[in-house]
Amino acid sequence: MKKSRYTESQIFRILKEAEAGVPVAEVCRKHGMSNATFYNWRSRYGGMDASSMKRLKELEEENARLKKMYAEEKLKADIIAEAMEKKW
Repeated sequence: MKKSRYTESQIFRILKEAEAGVPVAEVCRKHGMSNATFYNWRSRYGGMDASSMKRLKELEEENARLKKMYAEEKLKADIIAEAMEKKW
């Protein structure tokens, strides 16, 4: 997964800046990002505070770790099942 150039606190600050009345195009130009990135952030993080954003990031990291663990265990189970099918 690609690492973001912006931290959660920077994203939060950028969204708050736009909520304060600064036009979205100006905010995007100032921070060197596309409008699409801004709107993706707004749909994902809109209405959250800094602690909620941090918790969301922690949950996403935990979810990725658990998915990786599941994939490894599934691979092991498939290998064992394949070995048990073979006739000796």
